[in-house]
Amino acid sequence: LFTDPMLPCGQILAEHLSVPSVFYLQQIPCGLEFEATQCPRPHSYVPRLFSANTDRMNFLQRVKNVLFDIPNNLLCYFMFQPYSKLASEFLQRDVTVLDLLRNASIWLMRFDFVFHYPRPLMPNMVIIGGITCTHRK
Repeated sequence: LFTDPMLPCGQILAEHLSVPSVFYLQQIPCGLEFEATQCPRPHSYVPRLFSANTDRMNFLQRVKNVLFDIPNNLLCYFMFQPYSKLASEFLQRDVTVLDLLRNASIWLMRFDFVFHYPRPLMPNMVIIGGITCTHRK
């Protein structure tokens, strides 16, 4: 099943039908793609979105970078809680959104290192950056 994991309805359907799933995404808000794939993401080294930090940070900037993740985790919990409840009711077993995301076969990551900082990737994560670029006329 080819789906965007931003809203996990496609993943719930793939789990119900027992078919492999392929994710096509740029980024999930709370960094769930890192947790689902068990990809390393050191809080004090990878600059967070909207933190205005670069890849060369001093100590206070690293602390600020870590503090940016606290409200992010709370937002993530409240944003995906209804989908966890929906998945648990539909699949008739206790399941979380993170459990659903862990069952992905391939993650097609739609970003490019020209615009994003380099980061570690797992073997089932494939970068397909530049697909929305067109030639200049």
